[in-house]
Amino acid sequence: MANDVCEVFSINAEKVDAVRQRINEISGVEQLFKALADATRLKITYALMLEKELCVCDVATIIGCTVATASHHLRLLRDMGIAKHRKEGKLVFYSLKDDHVEQLVALALVHAKEGEEHDGK
Repeated sequence: MANDVCEVFSINAEKVDAVRQRINEISGVEQLFKALADATRLKITYALMLEKELCVCDVATIIGCTVATASHHLRLLRDMGIAKHRKEGKLVFYSLKDDHVEQLVALALVHAKEGEEHDGK
């Protein structure tokens, strides 16, 4: 028998009831994490954190892909409410919509680095 499974079924009704009443507050947040779970979109988001605003061509060059691929990912980030864009002549520039995503990514980066230090990497 695994050591990470309860050997008997016993619930704390007070805790269960309290959490059940609030559990649906998280609804919709999965879209944000889904968007950032893709390595390319996470790199784009990080690039936008570092430079605040980049044109599609810059993003494509930074992540090593075609302009079409960069545009696709940027459009998804925009449609998911993570990025915003503006057009200047024939160029399209993207930036993060607000600082909430930047805070999430920064916190995740700190967490990942702490994990590496803990693992001795």
